[in-house]
Amino acid sequence: MGKGKLYLVATPIGNLEDMSFRALRVLKEVDLIACEDTRRTRQLCNYYQVTTPLISYHQHNERDRTLSLLEKLKNGQDIAVVSDAGTPVISDPGAVIVQAAIAENIETVPVPGPSAFLAALTASGLDTTRFLFAGFLPRKESLRHKLLKEWQYCPETLIFYVSPHRYPVVINDLAKCLGADRDVVVARELTKLHETFIRGKLGSELVLNCQPKGEVCLVVSGSQTVAKQYQANPLNDLTMKQHLEFYIDNGIERKTALKKVAQDRGLKRNEVYKRLKTEH
Repeated sequence: MGKGKLYLVATPIGNLEDMSFRALRVLKEVDLIACEDTRRTRQLCNYYQVTTPLISYHQHNERDRTLSLLEKLKNGQDIAVVSDAGTPVISDPGAVIVQAAIAENIETVPVPGPSAFLAALTASGLDTTRFLFAGFLPRKESLRHKLLKEWQYCPETLIFYVSPHRYPVVINDLAKCLGADRDVVVARELTKLHETFIRGKLGSELVLNCQPKGEVCLVVSGSQTVAKQYQANPLNDLTMKQHLEFYIDNGIERKTALKKVAQDRGLKRNEVYKRLKTEH
């Protein structure tokens, strides 16, 4: 018997009509559905008459449960991973089993669909050509401020997830670290009956005094200061690797060249390192 397949199935973030035909077929055909909350997923399954067995798979049991699920996959069973809403692995459980499956040469199949941050971005009216999805910010203030300072001059649109009880802390930190005059869109109740988009400045009373009842997605405009610098420096039109090689080819030592690339692009040196590693 061959190995099974691991399916990563996106589910609705609010409106059940967003469930795709393919996602439904996969949930009905697999041997097991690993879900963040069996009660939440059972509601979805009951609505669409999916009778596949469910098993819990969340942040607290993810590593232990992965071992047993991996054995089932090796024995030929097909398993679907779903989160409470949206796309698994994105700020939700799933990364551990994906990495384990890949290590065992088990086929991993994405079944795309709803995603809260993409829904918020497309309706935000802000720049969509370049964006950075940051997910949930750290709870520890020092770590949160460190990250925000790194992104202070980032030209990309920034996207954050925020739980309702942490909204006041996060929105005040964003205004303080990124600038109170930065454009922001607060997306609430996405795809639901009371879907709302609040548009304003990070430091505006409308935004600061917002009291969301559910999880929100914040879409923040990129730094205009860096955008102007970017347009003025022709080297920034090169890839990061080409930019670095330009300085090295002109006799500049690598460490100094990295520093110059960071200065040209308004980035921290460690951010240049990260992008060079992911650039193809």
